[in-house]
Amino acid sequence: MLKINNENFKNIIIQLNLNLEIMIKSYSLKKIARLGIATLLLLTTIQVNAQSDNPGPKIGVKAGLNFSQLYVEQPNAEDEKIKMGFHFGLFGKIPVTDFLSVQPEVLYTNVGSKVTYGGSDLEDFLGIEPGEVRFNLNYVQVPVALAINIGPLNVHAGPYLAYLVSANVKDLEKSELSGRDIKDLETEDFNRVDYGLMGGVGFDVQNVTVGARYNYGLRKIGNSSLAGNLTENSKNSVVQIYLGFGI
Repeated sequence: MLKINNENFKNIIIQLNLNLEIMIKSYSLKKIARLGIATLLLLTTIQVNAQSDNPGPKIGVKAGLNFSQLYVEQPNAEDEKIKMGFHFGLFGKIPVTDFLSVQPEVLYTNVGSKVTYGGSDLEDFLGIEPGEVRFNLNYVQVPVALAINIGPLNVHAGPYLAYLVSANVKDLEKSELSGRDIKDLETEDFNRVDYGLMGGVGFDVQNVTVGARYNYGLRKIGNSSLAGNLTENSKNSVVQIYLGFGI
């Protein structure tokens, strides 16, 4: 009869554990290797498809809707509503590689927000009556995006620069305690230059492009005392959906 003492039994268990660990590691490495190969094959397939579907240079016209909000930090701002606006203009698409392209645009865009002001100190602080203010800001915007093309899909992001063409506010009247009137605010009361970042996704099917993007301003919009107090550190925040046609 084979006798196994405690020391031999311990050595056998240790050896079995080592063999099991080696098998597990070997199996995991094989799975990782297979997964890596499968991923490479998938990426290669996507790249081949992208090469065949990636459009060449083109220029076109586009238009769409804006859904904008200012996110006013003013303590007397009781409610904020999304303002619906519009944009239209020209776009271009310049291939850099089989998968990358540069998308410059020149757009006229209407943004802003609807803000309700209230509070017991509103007249003393701002010199206006409680109520709703509608901010209308009209810019000429020049976004320049770098797009990654995967077949008809493109994911794009980049900076934008905008110039304020006109601005107006509506609805609130001056307080009897003050001579200031919100309707006196003009374009000069807001910062003329705006800049920020944008990103989105689009689909290009032959000469038609459709997509959505988000614009986030990096500069506050108000620069005068009243406009600055009304908007505090507010920056443009805009969601856009668009439809374009290559020409």
